[in-house]
Amino acid sequence: MRIISGSHKGRNIVPPHNFHARPTTDFAKENLFNILNNIVDIAESEVLDLFAGTGSISFEFASRGAKKIDAVELNGTHHAFIRQTSDKLGFEQIHAIKGDVLKFISFCSVAYDIIFADPPYEMSNVNKVPDSIFKHNMLKGNGLFIMEHSNKYDFGIHSRFYDSRHYGSVNFTFFK
Repeated sequence: MRIISGSHKGRNIVPPHNFHARPTTDFAKENLFNILNNIVDIAESEVLDLFAGTGSISFEFASRGAKKIDAVELNGTHHAFIRQTSDKLGFEQIHAIKGDVLKFISFCSVAYDIIFADPPYEMSNVNKVPDSIFKHNMLKGNGLFIMEHSNKYDFGIHSRFYDSRHYGSVNFTFFK
């Protein structure tokens, strides 16, 4: 896994072999950020990375100058990796939070410009994540919520649906 662009462009991030996360592919991540570059000002954004896994998305946002990134991850090994890698790369704007994402959502009192969620593909209640985000007013007025998911889900009829993109087995749905 590598950082695609920004201050740490080309930097490889190598998680330990005992990781059980499925990082977003470099190809899908590059396409996602090409889209984001055209619709948001990443450098002025406060970002929430849910189900942060390896931290790949958080590191990409940080490299591109995002002001603040909260990365929520339940797995202790993954959480520690995000913290250690952020420190190693000097990404002071990344705040790694160890916790259950759905509980975090229900107690969060902060609104973000961009929220990215990459729940495990096998998670049974993936379709509840967008509604939880909007129910708890977690997006700022013109905010953008992106969810990575398998092709089992189609959010095209969701009231906040904005766009969707597919890159191999990776699906991104955008909500506003």
